[in-house]
Amino acid sequence: MGFGGRAGFEAAGSVGLEEARRQVDLCLEAGVNLFDTADIYSGGESETILGQALGERREQVVLATKVGGATGPGPDDTGLSRRHLIAACEASLQRLGTDRIDLYLVHRWDGLTPLEETLEALGELVRQGKVRHVGCSNFAGWQLMKALSISDREGLPRFCSQQIYYSLVAREAEYELVPLSLDQGVGIVVWSPLAGGFLSGKYRRGESAPEGSRRAAWGDPGEIDEDRGYAVLDALEAVARRLDASVPQVALRWLLERPGVASVVVGARTESQLEANLAAAALPLTDEDMRLLDSVSEPPAIYPHWHQRQEEERLASDS
Repeated sequence: MGFGGRAGFEAAGSVGLEEARRQVDLCLEAGVNLFDTADIYSGGESETILGQALGERREQVVLATKVGGATGPGPDDTGLSRRHLIAACEASLQRLGTDRIDLYLVHRWDGLTPLEETLEALGELVRQGKVRHVGCSNFAGWQLMKALSISDREGLPRFCSQQIYYSLVAREAEYELVPLSLDQGVGIVVWSPLAGGFLSGKYRRGESAPEGSRRAAWGDPGEIDEDRGYAVLDALEAVARRLDASVPQVALRWLLERPGVASVVVGARTESQLEANLAAAALPLTDEDMRLLDSVSEPPAIYPHWHQRQEEERLASDS
């Protein structure tokens, strides 16, 4: 998302082509094989830069992009209609400089277009060889389950992954989306694993976001309970000191250990940030570290989860 830095995406970064090539080099050297973008990032420039930065190395990677956001002023320039999906896919292929998209994700829920229309259009793109696999992002649990059910019923390609907002200060996905993924075999890819910068280690109680930061420009992606959030930061700092690591490295490593998480999307404004993020994959978190981070960040039980837990505990005590 930081490639380009225009059309409202300046806060995410302004990485140009040469720096993007260097970032791709670093990623490939570290064993990264998934590159994720979207047609709306920097008005399409992110896709163009990524395609050029990969160049002949495109065959070494899984290339993912997303569709569904507004790419123009017209009523058919947004959403998940057949018309927009097919036109947007053709435009993404041209910008990326490739003949197929390995993972094509619908970027958001479209309550105006029947799911059958969306899934049939995605199936057509798969049959044509323009798309290899399909996924979704930012769906509710019932919406994803409905899509999977339609695909199974109609013999259409299933969503094989979902890209979700998930971190130590945003664990709401564990109520429905994570269990659904585990049950249905849908891989989880995490976006904003540092909660829009809150878990970057830059923030302290009572202090405003640093000027020029992404959080200062865009705010938090969701609602952060600051009391719990700063308790999480305290725990992260304790683990980071023990490991001689950084707060964001520990936060990223925690996510890689979570059930169902297949990959975590990291971005960087600079080469040094990227190198630090990539190093998180090898961080040796202990079981004790995980228990500490789990306990301090555990979300409150909501209905029907608290009721089911009570019944399980009652049955266990009776036996």
